[in-house]
Amino acid sequence: MVLTVHQALNAKDLLPTVHVVDSGYIESEQLVATEHEGRVELYGPPRVDPQWQARASKGFDTPNFTIDWERQQVMCPGGHCSRTWRPISDRYGNQLISMKFATSECRPCPHREECTRSTAARRMLTIRPREHFQALQHARERQTMDAYATEYARRAGVEGTLSQAVRAFGLRRARYIGRVKTPLPHILTATAITFVRVSSWLAELPRGKRSAKRA
Repeated sequence: MVLTVHQALNAKDLLPTVHVVDSGYIESEQLVATEHEGRVELYGPPRVDPQWQARASKGFDTPNFTIDWERQQVMCPGGHCSRTWRPISDRYGNQLISMKFATSECRPCPHREECTRSTAARRMLTIRPREHFQALQHARERQTMDAYATEYARRAGVEGTLSQAVRAFGLRRARYIGRVKTPLPHILTATAITFVRVSSWLAELPRGKRSAKRA
């Protein structure tokens, strides 16, 4: 729905240069699509790297390997090159690249325990195609920068509004059937939230404290 939302906003001259979203929208497909769109940058936390090395913050995860896209080879931290490079698809139809290193080189490697737990005693890597891989790596690197935390803090206001709409106004339960009628309760809910917030502001009611926990 990201591109659909952008098209609707663009039709009303409301298209932003930065779209702050949650982790559900920071997928490589969305990042590449918005990059091709050329006008909106998706800003949010990418999903955590599923490799055990990345989760444990030790050993050699994918960023420790040097990828030569033109030669279709990968060099490991120990200086060995992959022996295979094979395009594959997962069960959801996503395009991937599978790479394997030689057992004869991985088995005697002094870093093997930091690199793989495979019973085959050799390292295997599975990554997205180049454009998708680089977009996701860029999003993960950006997340480590101080400027990211400042920019993404805006999302707290969005989440607070959604929470209020769901908890206090039943936003997730439509009172009418059909896509034509559904926008009406959305407009009424937004109007009600505005009145409640203006009333609270005029009454000088204290605002709730923001959680110190980061997304």
